[in-house]
Amino acid sequence: MAQYLLKMIQPVGIVPSFEELAPVMQKLGALQQELASEGSWVFGGGLHQPDSATMVRPGDGSPLITDGPFAEGAEFVGGVTIIDVADLDAALRWAKRYVDVTGLATEVTPFLAGPPGA
Repeated sequence: MAQYLLKMIQPVGIVPSFEELAPVMQKLGALQQELASEGSWVFGGGLHQPDSATMVRPGDGSPLITDGPFAEGAEFVGGVTIIDVADLDAALRWAKRYVDVTGLATEVTPFLAGPPGA
């Protein structure tokens, strides 16, 4: 088994109303329950718009803390899900289902299986 990060890519500034979001969240809940019943669910959650972010960067002597995202963009990671599945093909099958439910592009990234270079 391998873990994969599914990142749901959302347009900046577009915040769906509760009425628009409710049926999507219900379908997401069912999808997550299906993942859990297969033992593949690890974690998932939505994220606020990028203007709510705080950046911590290396500084001269101590880390610097600044408001907002590092770079401006038209899209941001609006939600993440971590799944534990057999391989990339299985992760891509789940990602397609997330796209069907959310209507959002979904990026699939594998986690390292161990320390870098191992």
